[in-house]
Amino acid sequence: MGVRVTGKLTDFIRHRKEDFQDYLGGGVVARIAGVVVGVYFLAALVFGWYWSSEPELVDVNQYAEQKAKELGRERVTGFTTTETLIMLMETLLDKKGGYVSNDIFPPGLWLDNITSWEFGVLVQVRDLARVFRKELSRSQSQSVEDKDLTIAEPQFHFDNNSWALPATESEYRRGVKAMQSYLVRLSDPTKNDAQFYARADNLRAWLSEVENRLGSLSRQLSESVGRQQLDMGLAGDVNAEQSTMTLSTEETKTPWLKVDDVFYEARGSAWALIHILKAVEHDFNSVLVNKNALVSLQQIIIELEATQDAVWSPMILNGSGFGFLANHSITMSSYISRASAAITDLRSLLQQG
Repeated sequence: MGVRVTGKLTDFIRHRKEDFQDYLGGGVVARIAGVVVGVYFLAALVFGWYWSSEPELVDVNQYAEQKAKELGRERVTGFTTTETLIMLMETLLDKKGGYVSNDIFPPGLWLDNITSWEFGVLVQVRDLARVFRKELSRSQSQSVEDKDLTIAEPQFHFDNNSWALPATESEYRRGVKAMQSYLVRLSDPTKNDAQFYARADNLRAWLSEVENRLGSLSRQLSESVGRQQLDMGLAGDVNAEQSTMTLSTEETKTPWLKVDDVFYEARGSAWALIHILKAVEHDFNSVLVNKNALVSLQQIIIELEATQDAVWSPMILNGSGFGFLANHSITMSSYISRASAAITDLRSLLQQG
């Protein structure tokens, strides 16, 4: 009897011991998993902060001169502007953290500010690539499009959020490769099948694109605090018509969660424009001097450089126009608006004989 009781007690203790060991084992796994997840999210926060840093401004003339030496070529007309476009795309793809707009995992998934900055740069590259294909590389409207630019321009318009099949980066790199091919042919003194026409009308065509982009950005920035907007769609033409009726007055306001996105898109757009304008200053120098417009272009660059000052606040503030807190969007809008107005004046100067 005593042996039977003792045996049952031994079995009970053994089973409870096994259950306890299983419990401990499960707890260890859970703790290890928790530590791994915690370390991952901590690393994601650190890398996210690092990836969110914006690239510094580059001396495009020095950069283009170095690239010309590497190719063993002269800096012919258009070389600097072409190489600047390539540099902008390569920076977009190879900066800290690479291209993050299409990331589907942390930390890239969380980084809306740098992705908005990337989109601002991308829009300026797309506009310039379009003008390259339609205007800068063609002598007249009936001339044939450049074979490399017909590849590059649509590649830069590929979906900026595609993660795979195909990935955005691979499509953009194909566009960069086509631009590099165009640059090699452009700077080859033994060939004339690639051209860059630094004419006033071509420059005006690109500046028209820039003016429209900056006007849109300036309005979105100023709408951070809400504003009354009159319907100006038919102003100036008594016979003008529109598709559907709209309110004569409406209040427009950028959604609160989109204020920082618009700010960083404008900041990225201005960053790209500074480089392009400095390249234009070199390639179109004779045109600008002849039109007495060089100082106007330099003033636009100065206005845009002010948009790249360090943001010391940990977040983009959205105080009222004359309120206690700052409004970073309104400050950015003032620089963008002044640059846009200066571009309007520059286009007028280029149109004059």
